[in-house]
Amino acid sequence: MNYVLFKNDLTTWAIALAITFAVSLLLYSIRRVAVCRLDRYAQTTTTYVDDAAVKVLSATHPLFIIMMGLLAGSQWLEMSELATLRLTRVALAAGLLQVARWGDVAVREWLEHYRRQRIAEDIASTTSTAVLGFLLRLALWVVILLMILDNFGVNITTLVASLGIGGIAVALALQNILGDLLSSLSIVLDKPFVVGDFIIIDDIAGTVEHIGLKTTRIRSLSGEQIVFSNSDMLKSRIRNLKRMETRRIVFPIAVTYQTSKDNVRRIPQLLQEAVEAQPLAQFDRAHFKACGPSALEFETVYIVQSAEYRVYMDIQQNINLMLFERFAELGISFAHPTQTLYLARHGQQRVSAAPV
Repeated sequence: MNYVLFKNDLTTWAIALAITFAVSLLLYSIRRVAVCRLDRYAQTTTTYVDDAAVKVLSATHPLFIIMMGLLAGSQWLEMSELATLRLTRVALAAGLLQVARWGDVAVREWLEHYRRQRIAEDIASTTSTAVLGFLLRLALWVVILLMILDNFGVNITTLVASLGIGGIAVALALQNILGDLLSSLSIVLDKPFVVGDFIIIDDIAGTVEHIGLKTTRIRSLSGEQIVFSNSDMLKSRIRNLKRMETRRIVFPIAVTYQTSKDNVRRIPQLLQEAVEAQPLAQFDRAHFKACGPSALEFETVYIVQSAEYRVYMDIQQNINLMLFERFAELGISFAHPTQTLYLARHGQQRVSAAPV
């Protein structure tokens, strides 16, 4: 007997099922072969892109493969326009859900790779990147779900408008929190500083201990912890001393007016010799700067080839000791603030000098 089921005989159904099975088996085999070969190739490289591609392809769901096989097999069947439309919509929904799954896995792999790279030097940034990843995945799934609803004939215009109005209301209510959150993401992505950096903000100096979603915490030199909102941090002028490669040092000295002319000419050379004797100091200049109110003023400039403050202080100490010894040998006296008063009494002039 020639049975007819839903306008198609048994032979037609058998061919459609065979096509469904063959297409599903073909897609499954392609996925398996592609994953195996790509995995072998990924083991020979150092980049993470091919590793992520393996994870993304492995996330292909069997239901998606079966749905594609059913769609291919249905082309052999005689179906009503309504049944064809519904099957097409279901297949498209399955395809969109698979795309969302691939995107979700790709975002997760990127976050995992970022954490592995940054956890050693900036562990706090992983918190902010986790939030960024959550927002990206949420946006991806929302867009896919809206596309699926639109595919099934649901009018999403009103829904999108409602979401927009609700989003504006929430943003206005939480603008300070959202501002700090976006500032946190800006700090993580732009990296003006990371955990462990020594920074100066206005008149506050300290080491960055934690970069959170809303606040950044700094351990000051005096020991207390200072908490800044992330928005305030980005509005301030930040000086990151840890990223300083060299230090330009300007230091003055002053000698008394009783210093001889020959010694005055000799002092810049003595300053240069003292600086050049330091291995990590690069001499720039030394000059007789000015005749001050109570002393002859000299200015020296040199570059410390290190960002370490301790290195700078060791160099400056050695320079000071050398100058102290050389000035003592030459009889040059360091000046201290003094003031000279001239007193006149009964036609005679008396002079007195007193330190200030």
